[in-house]
Amino acid sequence: GKWKKPKAAWDMLQMGLRLGDRPQTVVTTTPRANPVLEALLEVESCVTTSAPTSANSANLADSFLEEVQKTYGGTLLGKQELDGEFILERPGALWSRRMIDNARMKVGPEMKRIVVAVDPPSVSGATADECGIIVMGLGRDDVAYVLADRSSQGETPARWAARAVAAYDEFEADRIVAEVNQGGDLVEATIRQVAPEVSYKAVRATRGKTMRAEPVSALYEQGKVRHLGVFSDLEDQMCSFGADGPSKRSPDRVDALVWAATDLMLARNLAPRVRVLR
Repeated sequence: GKWKKPKAAWDMLQMGLRLGDRPQTVVTTTPRANPVLEALLEVESCVTTSAPTSANSANLADSFLEEVQKTYGGTLLGKQELDGEFILERPGALWSRRMIDNARMKVGPEMKRIVVAVDPPSVSGATADECGIIVMGLGRDDVAYVLADRSSQGETPARWAARAVAAYDEFEADRIVAEVNQGGDLVEATIRQVAPEVSYKAVRATRGKTMRAEPVSALYEQGKVRHLGVFSDLEDQMCSFGADGPSKRSPDRVDALVWAATDLMLARNLAPRVRVLR
């Protein structure tokens, strides 16, 4: 489960299949959602088999089977732990694989506004959280489109700032939107060292991650956000982000996605209103 790239994990597994007439690998596991397992299940030669807990009833106490069925029977956890089913997303996640797949497109409309959202880490180094960098555009159809995921980990502030500015230039973005809860004015200063004239907006989180993410999840449900392509790491984070927050490390890619969508779709329009007086 520690492999960040499913393809790399599968390549390493294949290294053990070099000898013999018909080399095989046997993987036994509780079928928890895991990018490596998902990639393995897509391999044409992969054969799967499963068995429910009840298949081992001869070696288990009747009272145990009765209690776990009473407690977990019919739930997603029960389907995973008792029935041996492979659940592709975290129970209660704000996004599902089906929701994201339904939002996926290959070609989008002309964009009338594009932003690069940045969720910078509080520290740098190999063990630091990722720097979330998401490029999102607002189409002529008033639908938001995820255009690119340029997130990185282990880079210095100068490096992730350069990465954000490169995305800003590549997509001819209108603005860089950056969360400043951790770095404050240093976030803007770091970005402006790379590109002094860049259009920049600082945003500060005043609510928890879940409260910020829920309106964006609702936009997906309404068909107002689409993905132009596949963004595996981002989508893995989305499907593990539950109503009680992220399941593991800080979901920096999701945070950047939320800031981008909020700026494009949810931010209050502060332009002056024009009224005709009669």
